[in-house]
Amino acid sequence: MRKIVIKCGGSILDELTPDFFKSLKDLQEQGNQLIFVHGGGPDINKMLSLYEVEPVFYNGLRKTTEQTLEIAELVLSGLTNRKLIQKLTENGFQAFGINGSDANLLQADYVDQDTLGFVGEITSVNNKIISLIMQEEIVPVLTPIAIHKSGQKLNVNADYAAAAVAQSVGAEQCIFVTDVAGIMVNGKVVDSLEKKQVEMLIENGTIYGGMIPKVTSAMSALDKGLSSVMIVSGTSTFYDGENWKGTKIIGKE
Repeated sequence: MRKIVIKCGGSILDELTPDFFKSLKDLQEQGNQLIFVHGGGPDINKMLSLYEVEPVFYNGLRKTTEQTLEIAELVLSGLTNRKLIQKLTENGFQAFGINGSDANLLQADYVDQDTLGFVGEITSVNNKIISLIMQEEIVPVLTPIAIHKSGQKLNVNADYAAAAVAQSVGAEQCIFVTDVAGIMVNGKVVDSLEKKQVEMLIENGTIYGGMIPKVTSAMSALDKGLSSVMIVSGTSTFYDGENWKGTKIIGKE
């Protein structure tokens, strides 16, 4: 069966609509197996603020301290994962939430322990766990918390985690869910663009403001080896059973 990895950022989770889930249902009914990887940035920031945890920076980069990691895992596995599971359940899906570090599902090495602290880059994915869940026609919903060979948990960029999972399971598509329908040029959503074209659109100001991080976030997955990614809206229909609505970014140089 074809596999589709869906990356949901924490900022879009509260905005997902029935139309979005209808598109997912259409994909599922056509024989596609769905795998979710989610972030939780806004909820993590709220909790850090609540606990009055001051951010630590090293050479301008935000460092994940032990305390920050504990709060990130608390929020990702205990709040945002539960939130997404509930939404999937309410919309007719059987879903199973799992912390990425459970059963060595997402294995990682430190990116740079001195500079970034407990931040990891995925080195391997335990496909056996994902396959076991999907065999029962259940949707796996993963947090981007990985495990180091020492047993230490590491926080992983959710975009990179989605890319690693997609690559590992041989996914047909890796979808990045945002609050926009895709990349707009001259008032219309463009169906497909090469990575270098997107970079030019950012450079000339066609892609600007809050759209830049959405696009660069999706393109970062291309740097991890995927041949293409897709930006779709979480607030409307992105697939009608035949046609896709969104922008595919192709990683050609």
